[in-house]
Parts: sequence; structure tokens; C-alpha cells
Amino acid sequence: GNQKATHLENSQGKKSQHAEEAIFYMNCRAAYLTVLKSSLENIKSKEQLSLVLQQAGRNPSQKTINKYWTSQTTSLNFDDFCAILKKEKPATKNELLEAFGKIDTDKAGYILHDELYKILTTRGDKMTWEEVTSITKQADFNCSGKLDYNKFCELYLTTREQCCKAARDRLEIDPRLRQQNFGNQTEISSGGITLPVAKPSPRISRKNDHKLAKGDSRAPSRPSSAQSNKASTSTSVTVGASSSRSTKLIIEPDTMKEWQSAQSKGCFYLEEDGEIISHKYRLHLPQRSAVCVTIKPLNIPQAEGKSCRWLSVDTTLFILKENETQENLQLVSFTELQNKEMFGWRGELGSGVYWLLPFTTGCRLRKVKTQITGEAKLVWRDEDGELALTKEFRAALLDIFETIDLDGNGLLSLEEYNFFELRTSGEKCDQEAWAVCKENFEMKKNELTRQGFLDLNLMEANDRDGDPWDLWVTLLSLGYNKALEMTEACPFVIDICAERCKPRIKAISLEAGGSQLSRALCSSVVNKGEAKVLDGSENIIIYTYRSGSRITSVIENKSENKVIIHVNNEQSKNCLNNRGLTVFAVEVAPKSMMVSQHVVALKEQEEWIYSCVHSLV
Repeated sequence: GNQKATHLENSQGKKSQHAEEAIFYMNCRAAYLTVLKSSLENIKSKEQLSLVLQQAGRNPSQKTINKYWTSQTTSLNFDDFCAILKKEKPATKNELLEAFGKIDTDKAGYILHDELYKILTTRGDKMTWEEVTSITKQADFNCSGKLDYNKFCELYLTTREQCCKAARDRLEIDPRLRQQNFGNQTEISSGGITLPVAKPSPRISRKNDHKLAKGDSRAPSRPSSAQSNKASTSTSVTVGASSSRSTKLIIEPDTMKEWQSAQSKGCFYLEEDGEIISHKYRLHLPQRSAVCVTIKPLNIPQAEGKSCRWLSVDTTLFILKENETQENLQLVSFTELQNKEMFGWRGELGSGVYWLLPFTTGCRLRKVKTQITGEAKLVWRDEDGELALTKEFRAALLDIFETIDLDGNGLLSLEEYNFFELRTSGEKCDQEAWAVCKENFEMKKNELTRQGFLDLNLMEANDRDGDPWDLWVTLLSLGYNKALEMTEACPFVIDICAERCKPRIKAISLEAGGSQLSRALCSSVVNKGEAKVLDGSENIIIYTYRSGSRITSVIENKSENKVIIHVNNEQSKNCLNNRGLTVFAVEVAPKSMMVSQHVVALKEQEEWIYSCVHSLV
């Protein structure tokens, strides 16, 4: 058997490497598309991973699944799946017979069903009686209560090959599936406009696992194949260096100094899978009024003199009107005017309740692999052996306090503190626990002071006898790296000014934008952008809109079938997009629309050219 395997390996080695890869990836794609709708979809659970591996002719144990789906895993893409298949080879007949031979110590060639039941329901990945019965029914060739495992192995291998062949046949029947050639996708929904719903804080799983998550920067591993372009359209926009941060005056102090105002801070947080979550707000206007709404990155006082990467992150605020139900929100407008890092909108709003949904493209707030020379020290012991916070950690905590103090009054209310708790531990602090905090830490008017917040974190270090693990979990959840730099978060501040009434703004949740934000984003581009129909395909429309220093394109599919659009940015100059790929493909569901990409200038002080070709594959 080993000689045959070696001979087969040698004969395959004579083929060209490209041909081998093409066959391998065709089989990978065939298995993947048996379970998922497209190569763009991610594997979302252990169960899906197990099912896809089975379709590829593997029979993974729970131990194997756990090796690739750890407590840090939220999803796996097609590239990850291919990498797993390269490592996990399918079992050979000899390996199967050897495994059965360890049970059949008498070398009789069969195993009694009762013995098989006992082994399979009590050892390893334990099976149920029903599952074992289904095996024995299919493999009891002589109906004698014995398992002829040699015949069973033949049946298993035949079934496996039939399963793989059926997947390949399906791929051959549908040419559009066969031509899929996708890059690494980090944020795409095959359902078009519907985006993933909010999920719990990553700290919940981190608390149970002391392995710190590291940034994952994967490159597409599949060979390229020629695109079959049926229809296409190209769009070019040249933006001058001075136009990147246009100075349209959106605040006029002389005319607005008598207006009443409200303010709230918030933050964008980058999740492990690249998704961005943020605070969402409810705005209440007692009566109709002229209104000015602005959003900008928060310049934290304690961070002055440091590198504040988040200050260059683009921000937008979508204003939606609440009607009868929260599900039925109508886009009113968004902050499209820009003055340096500030984005704003000015207009008239009627009385009632509005939702404010912050948004950033992810072009600059994204996973980046950086080399960190050493881990910052968080605590130290003084000459009396008492634990104390280091100067650097103390400064980081004061920055955090500034960010989570949403109303900016210098104190943390229970509501504000709970946003912090939900993000860092996944739990809320109730009134009883808050009363305990009041007894142990400095408070004013039932709100936690800066000193109280520092002491609270020092207590956490003391609880673990100086072990900084929990402190690091908190910092990582809030976007800090091991050098105490905020690299995966962007705090911001929202200001509302109203001429004829006092506006009230309140943070309601901390979660992903969801379908409401997706709809608002697509609607803003469709309503204000330039529309181009794909030549030769009147049902596919590409909308392109420039808002301040960003360009967004949206694909609308009016047809009854899903379409795959190839996107090529190779002619663009000095551009940065949210996907991190120059060439990629997106799948758009029937009768839906979705964002193709967001693009900003790589170097803002220089001219940039957006030149994109969308083609139907």
C-alpha cells in the first residue's frame, strides 16, 4: 500500500504544478459550494466546518475541528478551508483497516455489533445509539449481527468518492460557479444588503482562554484563472490633493451661538474578524427646528504628543427617522459636508425621534500587522511590596475614561460604565453591584470618578496577585496593542445644535451597523451618486458617489438571478480601499443592492485617481 502511494505521488509529481493546483482548488470549491452559496460566504460554525470537510472526503474528529476552530475563531473563509484540506489528508483503506484491526484482536475480519456499540458510544467522539445503528444497518451485509469491516471500508471509500464526484458534477453543470475566482473577503454578505447582526464582545471567549489573539493577515492562496467578462463599465474620478479634505464651512459661529446644543462621545471598535461595531444613538427633538449635526474623531487630551492613528479615520453619521416601528427607519440625510476631519449636515428636522448611526469605511480602521518590540508593563510593586499602576498604564486608563465618559461630565454613570463592561467582559453591572462599587471606590452623585476608575483597575490586578492577564484582556477589547497604542479603535464625538429647541441625544447600544445602516448607506449612494448601467446588461447598475474624502460604489442587481461582479482597481493611483485587494469579486443576490467598495486617498496630501472597472463574470 505504501509503495502504491509512493508510486502515485511520484507520478503526480511529474504533472505541472499549476495543473495540480487547479485540480485541488476545483475539488475544494466543489465541496465548499455544496454547503455554502458561494466562495464569498464564510464558514460560520464548527458544524458548518465539519460538514464542508465531510463533503471534501474527510471525516474529521472533534479534536481536528477544535484544532482549526478555537475560542478565538468567529469565521473561516475559503482560503482557510483550502489550507485545512492541504493539512488534513483523507484516510486510506489501509489506515481504516489498521484502525479496525486494533479492535479485532482475534483477526477474524469482523466485529460484533454489541462490541461496536460499546466502543463508539463510550470512547473518543462519542456517538449516539441511533448513529451507530444507522451504520450497522448499512454495513450488516450478512444480517448476522456482525460488521464485516473490510466490506465496510470499501463502502465508505466508494460513498466518499461518490460524494466528491457529485459535488464536482454540480460545479461542471453551472459555469458561473466554475468561474468563481475570489480573493480574501472580510466583509461581504451574499444576501446583498443584509449585514451580519451584532455579536458578543470578543472578551467573553478570551476570558476563558489565556492565549492572546494575534492579528491575522491572510493572502489569497489560490491560482488565478481567466475571467469571462460578459459586460462591463468603468468609472474614473480624479481628486486633487487640496480636495481630499475640502473646507466647506458647515458651522457658522455667528449665526449659531444662540442655538441649543447636545453632545455625546462614542467609539468604533474593530472586531477579530474585521467587522466594525460602534455606539448607536437616539435623538429627540421636541419641535421642528433648523439643526446642525457633526461627527469627528475624538482628540483625547492625554494622547497629545503620541501617535493618534484614529484621527485620520473617516467618519460619517446617518440620520434616520423613527416611524411606527424601530424596524421601519427612513433615511433623512447624512453628514456629507467636510471641514478637515469633521463631517457635518445642516438642515431642517421635524419634531420626533431620530436614530443616529455612526459609520466608518474600514479603509483606515483595519487589521494591520505591526512589529512590537516589547510588552508594556502595567503594574509594579513599590518598596513596601504594594501593587501600583505604571505611569504608561495610568495614562492609557485616563484615555479610556475620556472615551467611555459619553456625556463628557468627567464622571461615569452606571449606564456609561455598562457600555465599558459589555465591551470588555460581555456582562452588565446591576444596581446592587454598583452599590458595592460605591462603598469601595470614589464616586460623586452616584457616578464613578477618574480616581475611582483607576482604583477599580488596580483592584483587578490585586485580585490576580499582580498577574496582568485580565488587564490585557480589557485593553485588547478596547483596541489597544501590547505597546499600549490604540490601533484597533477610533473614539469620536457627535455634536447636535438646534435653533428652536433643546436636542437630547442618548447612546442606546454598542453593536454592528446591521441591515439598517447597510440600507442607509446604499440609499445615500443611489440617491446622490452617478449611475452607470453595465454595457450589455441593463439589469446591473453601478452607482458611484464621492462624499468628502471618500468614494463609495454600490452595485444594484435588478435581475431575478444572483450575479458575480469582477472589480478591478489596477488603474487607480494613490488609493486605499476597505477590502485590501486591488482585484476581487462580489456576489449580489437577486433584486438587491450591496456596497462594492469604499475608497480613500492613501496619502491625503497628494492627488489620487479612482479608476475602477466592474465586469459581469
